[in-house]
Amino acid sequence: MRALSWTETARVSSFTTIHMEKDGRVDMDELANRAVSHACPYLGSIRERTVKATLTGDELRALLGGPVPDRGEDPIRVIDAIAEAGRTGTVASQGPRYFGFVIGGSIPAAIVTDWLVSAWDQNAQTFIMSPISAIVEEIVSEWLKQLFGLPSAWSVGFVTGAQMASFTSLMTARHALLRQAGWDVERSGLFGAPPIEVIVSDESHRTIFTALRMLGLGAERVRRVETDTQGRMRPDRLGEILREGAGPCIVCAQIGNVNTGAVDPIEDIASLTRERGEDRRQPARPRDRLSSDLM
Repeated sequence: MRALSWTETARVSSFTTIHMEKDGRVDMDELANRAVSHACPYLGSIRERTVKATLTGDELRALLGGPVPDRGEDPIRVIDAIAEAGRTGTVASQGPRYFGFVIGGSIPAAIVTDWLVSAWDQNAQTFIMSPISAIVEEIVSEWLKQLFGLPSAWSVGFVTGAQMASFTSLMTARHALLRQAGWDVERSGLFGAPPIEVIVSDESHRTIFTALRMLGLGAERVRRVETDTQGRMRPDRLGEILREGAGPCIVCAQIGNVNTGAVDPIEDIASLTRERGEDRRQPARPRDRLSSDLM
């Protein structure tokens, strides 16, 4: 299989008949080459192409839709059809002229590694099911703790994106607070559980509120803290709100405002939540009362 440069344009015929091996299997070299021949011109033109998609929803449906086929189609034709629709039906979010949502770009090494991971098709639940997945996760976890100066004893979890990051952080905080109050939320649920006060900022990410709904904590019963001109939570206002209440409390701080990139004053917030815990005469650790929104 010959490697193609990122800017090489390959001539692709949509009428090619795919070669089948003697045992009936698809020729993966031919399929992989076909995918690369579509991907390279796409990436090679990403800096100059129109950023927005130029196909409408109806046009995409016409290209890709239709009734369920009676039998499977030639894989080459399938790849060609998807590539043609994606050529102008995608948004050039990894290009240098995209200024929409906060979306990361892609680099060649990551793209081709993603292809390789898809070829491996691992179920990465446990070491016995995928040793390489488990070890890679272990290594990256250690790297992240070193980069952020986190304690080596801390555990790291990899999630699908911002929504599940917010959900996991809030679920962990909910579990820790109710455990301190003598309530096992996993066994007993939330009916009859001690109420938890949730404090957010006026600039909290929308995934926080979706997670609160899913966790049974409610998105409308939160206390909101005013922010400064950069979208940072104001510690003075947070302190006032914390002193007004009592009992278990989660404060949702934010590292990286999606509009300005600003970071909430985490040390001040942790100190204030610690004071709230001491007022309850219970052991207090800032991480138990700080659900960090890492966006």
